[in-house]
Amino acid sequence: MLDQDVSHDVIASFGPFRLSVSERLLARGGEPVGIGGRALDILIVLVEHAGEVLSSKELLKRVWPDVIVEEGSLRVHLSNLRKALGDGKDGNRYIANVAGRGYSFLAPVQYSARMIPAPPSGGAGRPKRLPPRLERMIGREETVAALSSLLSERRFVNVVGPGGMGKTTVAVAIAHSLRGAFSDQIYFLDLGALGDASLVPGAVTSTLGLSSQATQDPVSALVAFLVDKPTLLVLDSCEHVIDAVAVLAERLFAEIPLMHLLTTSREALRVEGENVHLLMPLEGPPEDSGLTAAQALAAPAVQLFMERAVAGGLCAELSDADAPILAAICRRLDGIALAIELAAGRVGTYGIRGTAELLDDRFKLLWHGRRSAIPRHQTLQAMFDWSYNLLSPYEQTILRRLSVFVGPFTLKDAIAIASDGEADASAVADAVESLVNKSLIRTSELAGSTYHRLLDTSRVYAAAKLAETGEGAALSRRHAHHYADRFKPDSTRATAFGNRDVSAYEPHMGNIRAALEWSFSDGGEAQNGVQLAAGAAPLFLGFSLLGECERWCERGLSALGETDRGTERELALQAALAISSMFTRGNSDAVRKAIERGIGLAEALRDGQYKLHLLAGLNIFLTRIGDFRGALACAERSVLVAAELGEQSGVIMAEWMLGVSHHLVGNQAASQRHSDRGLELEADAGSVQVDFFGYDHRIRALIALARALWLRGMPERALKTADQAVEEAIKREHPVAVCMSLVYTVPVYLWSGDFDRAAQWIERVLAYAAKYSLAPYHAMGLALKGELMILQGEPAEGAQLLRSAVATLSAERFNILATAFLRALAEGMIRSGQLDEATTTIDRAIALADQAGETYDRPDLLRVWAEIRLAYSPPDVSAAEDSLLQAVYWAGKQAATAWELRAAIPLARIWQQEGQADRARDLLGRLLQRFGEGVGTADVRTASDLLAELNGTSANASR
Repeated sequence: MLDQDVSHDVIASFGPFRLSVSERLLARGGEPVGIGGRALDILIVLVEHAGEVLSSKELLKRVWPDVIVEEGSLRVHLSNLRKALGDGKDGNRYIANVAGRGYSFLAPVQYSARMIPAPPSGGAGRPKRLPPRLERMIGREETVAALSSLLSERRFVNVVGPGGMGKTTVAVAIAHSLRGAFSDQIYFLDLGALGDASLVPGAVTSTLGLSSQATQDPVSALVAFLVDKPTLLVLDSCEHVIDAVAVLAERLFAEIPLMHLLTTSREALRVEGENVHLLMPLEGPPEDSGLTAAQALAAPAVQLFMERAVAGGLCAELSDADAPILAAICRRLDGIALAIELAAGRVGTYGIRGTAELLDDRFKLLWHGRRSAIPRHQTLQAMFDWSYNLLSPYEQTILRRLSVFVGPFTLKDAIAIASDGEADASAVADAVESLVNKSLIRTSELAGSTYHRLLDTSRVYAAAKLAETGEGAALSRRHAHHYADRFKPDSTRATAFGNRDVSAYEPHMGNIRAALEWSFSDGGEAQNGVQLAAGAAPLFLGFSLLGECERWCERGLSALGETDRGTERELALQAALAISSMFTRGNSDAVRKAIERGIGLAEALRDGQYKLHLLAGLNIFLTRIGDFRGALACAERSVLVAAELGEQSGVIMAEWMLGVSHHLVGNQAASQRHSDRGLELEADAGSVQVDFFGYDHRIRALIALARALWLRGMPERALKTADQAVEEAIKREHPVAVCMSLVYTVPVYLWSGDFDRAAQWIERVLAYAAKYSLAPYHAMGLALKGELMILQGEPAEGAQLLRSAVATLSAERFNILATAFLRALAEGMIRSGQLDEATTTIDRAIALADQAGETYDRPDLLRVWAEIRLAYSPPDVSAAEDSLLQAVYWAGKQAATAWELRAAIPLARIWQQEGQADRARDLLGRLLQRFGEGVGTADVRTASDLLAELNGTSANASR
């Protein structure tokens, strides 16, 4: 058996060559053969299939699996490979071009194996949102290596240079080279599509995939999310939002020690920690009239030019005669990669000499002796002028019109904006294809579809040309109308209901923003903006861009015309505003009004789906502020709406809402019944989406069920259900659901006396809430930690934590556990001897319970009030007894056997001291008989011990 720490390396031998696939090494006579990475990839594929014919398509697929590459690039690398192998020299044949079929490796291949160390397990994961390494990266290898080292050491590098120099190419290559160091924590964001600097933090937050609730304070969310892990964040094209990026980058660098930042821009950010690297032009060949082709091809600028020329249709190799001419072209283009590509794209038509003549004619006033005095962006401007003038008039028109797009667009989008009618569609398609071939438009695969995009510099240039024609306003209007028509509310409505995948919409967000900006501008059309805002709102929600959602919904609602009031457009805007503001504004009256206004609109329009959606939101809002009776009434309304709507997901959700609401008002039998009913319906229905208003209602139902089961005297099933709620929430990786499950099930463990499990979950909720900036859940976690400390004998410290947490939650009107935390605080004060403060605190809790109409924990509040009376010296036994009798009564009314038992224990002690042992024994015995499970919980053990003591007392009395 082979040692587990080694593996086999297969060596392929042919002629004088030995090829090691694992080491990616081609050797001849023991000496390495210089060969490019892509050429080596082609050789490996061909050798693996020696004797077979592989088509060009198959080779492209195997060698460039994640990149869109033209066949011309394959021919270039095959030519270089043949030269490296000496193919055709001295009668040696290795690679054959089989006409009409593809390529084949001809030489006999022999295989051998040797043992090599195995790589470490657990390799790096695929980077998130990182574009594939670009196929053409010439002359930047040393730069990438140096900057990778600098970034690893200094943590913050800004690649600076003029447009078209290749900054993005270098940045992507650096990120790929560091994949192993950062594992899955590499994030890439192209800021080119962002028109508003204020949106930078939110865009970065969305790129990291934070939950919607995490965007209330985007920068703090970023700091919390990234503070504990090595992370590389790449921000590309920062120049147009440079002030916002500078502020963000400086804070991230200062507050996240493990954060590494890589930015690209046309100027320095000028902030602390930044290491500026000026990206120099590609190196060109020396000025030498006797320059040979081989000497010229040693220069990266010439390599790039020839590769792009071959891709553009050049069939001949570079000759010695043309080498000096091409060297002059590259020098005149200042080594700017984009300018070189643009010029090379014309060689297929004009040849190298013809291209040089065009260059001379167009630039002779700019180049003679004054190149160093001309800013590089003007050089690129001149290059665009030249390239633009080579286009046909119709191509020029299409390029100008396409400049209204901000970010990716489809061919269908291009036709809609650039054509003058249906008959012109094919001409536009042809022009777009031509512009792609001339490197003025890039094509890529996004979300499973083909998208086009003008380079930023191309778009700026074309937009200036569009302004000269006077067509700008009309094209902006057409663009805005197109996106309003494309993303009507009815087409995006489905994303508002349930956990729908919105990733396919991401390429369009830049254009949607641009269309909204124009529509609501002074020269725009606000009514078009109203329609687009209504359609785009669910998308902003889907990408957790809550600030933008709120902004555009408010703009849309403020611009509503009379014909739009009371329509589905207003409803869509109002509903999205309610959702977004619930997380951006907290539990304010404005949020409640937004939800209720939406419900009113839904009722008027008889839109049951939106009404049910918004009722779910209102139910959550009311539970959060502690209005449990109101929440129950809302749940009861939902039952009727769901029945009318006839959607199973709505019926299930309504049952779960009832389960939660009945638990909170103290109807524990009803809570168990409705929670179980919803779970049964879900099991019968199979896979359904029950994700209303951004909350996982299944997790809410499991939490309510666990708590109701414990209160009803079924602690073992309660604990299993609590575990299930937490496990499901963690599995779904939804931060709010995780925090919700932990916060509301920890009391079940505390009630049961399982302090170890409670402590474990408390620490976990604190970590989650801090990581995702969920402030209310963090405060509740601290409150639970304080309660646990009191129960474990640290009353003063625990009470201090509770005071602080209760104050925070009160300020946020997050009152769902307010009475429970005040009760715990009062118990801590009792144990610290602060009886007057304890009285004030428990009175406040009871007042809140009265204000809520009813609460699940009223019996426990009455118990603690009695405990305070008994703690005084002398104790007020009569008042305590009355309060405990009330607690037992209310617990029985609520079907809360656990609360009955908890109140019965101190009541039985009072009766024992008053000589009423039989009465005490009867009460405890009756209650303990109801517990068919959970005999090991703290209250059951205490009650059993007391009952045994009472039985002994009774026996002694009878003797």
